[in-house]
Amino acid sequence: MLLSLGMLMLSATQIYTIFTVQIFAFLNLLPVEADISAYSFDNKTENFDDLPARFGYRLPSEGLKGFLIGARPENACVPIDPPPLRDNLSSAFIVLIKRFECNFDVKVLHAQKAGYKAAIVHNVDSDDLISMGSNDLDILKQIDIPSVFIGEEAANSLKEDYIYEKGGHVILMPDFSLPLEYYLIPFLIIVGICLILIVVFMITKFVQDRHRARRSRLRKDQLKKLPIHKYKKGDSYDVCAICLDEYEEGDKLRVLPCSHAYHCKCVDPWLTKTKKTCPVCKQKVVPSDGDSESESESSDSEENEVSENTPLLRSLASTSAHSFGTMSGSLSRPDAESSDYDERSDTTDSEEEVTVETVVVQLQQGQEKGFRIR
Repeated sequence: MLLSLGMLMLSATQIYTIFTVQIFAFLNLLPVEADISAYSFDNKTENFDDLPARFGYRLPSEGLKGFLIGARPENACVPIDPPPLRDNLSSAFIVLIKRFECNFDVKVLHAQKAGYKAAIVHNVDSDDLISMGSNDLDILKQIDIPSVFIGEEAANSLKEDYIYEKGGHVILMPDFSLPLEYYLIPFLIIVGICLILIVVFMITKFVQDRHRARRSRLRKDQLKKLPIHKYKKGDSYDVCAICLDEYEEGDKLRVLPCSHAYHCKCVDPWLTKTKKTCPVCKQKVVPSDGDSESESESSDSEENEVSENTPLLRSLASTSAHSFGTMSGSLSRPDAESSDYDERSDTTDSEEEVTVETVVVQLQQGQEKGFRIR
């Protein structure tokens, strides 16, 4: 049983691992589109990857087109200059902000207050993309514009060729890929919890089965208390019911409380590894410590029921008790037909009683006359 439990746990772990690897492979095979599309004055086009922030509004599905302007001051830790005024301008202005020296939410809030429709924060001395977050709920509630994060190399390219002063413009495209921290991690946590619950349930069931099996078997100290008899010719024992061999002189026989005897080598494994009952009459060799009256009653009912597991030989006490119960049940069972018969025969019984009394009186009178004649 321990081996089967280990195999089940191993198979469950393998399924969980394979499923997790497949999920990661699926995410890695998703089509990657450019998040920032930049267009220069001389029709030069270039695409850059970005990472959306975890605060603010999401980008519209059709993207956000605007002119890129560098923030002044660059870090936007204090209020920055607003975008230039331009008549009949359908596009919005997007500000490029330098990382460090203050929190991301503060930079984006200053860009929003200055009048920009979106903010691009770039890294310094690195091209790694960082997921921008916020821990200040007051600032978080005030931010309405979308913002993204890019690497330093992408920021330098935007400044050189696609800035507003050089006639360029950019389009911020929304990221349609699955956000890993929002969907995959909670899913893996739920699957892990389910796996842990399954393992705990299997271990609990295994322990319960072991405890139940141990209670139904005979311990070695209990086995030593059962008497051993050396067979001699003329004994009442003749054949071992387990191996079906006749007893020979000097054989060691284990005599059970039900007076059935077996070879020690035959019955000892049965008692210590299978059940602590007689193989023939199913009577318990030693009563269990935790047996209750309900268990004894259920065992009696099971013995009275006939099935393919019913032993061929039953103890005399159980057979007589069963027979007596059957007879008493049949005698005490009310029958409508017999009651009807009793009602119909009341008159006949009374008539028979009168006739018997008359015959008795006549016999007594005849005897008295005989005595007088003598």
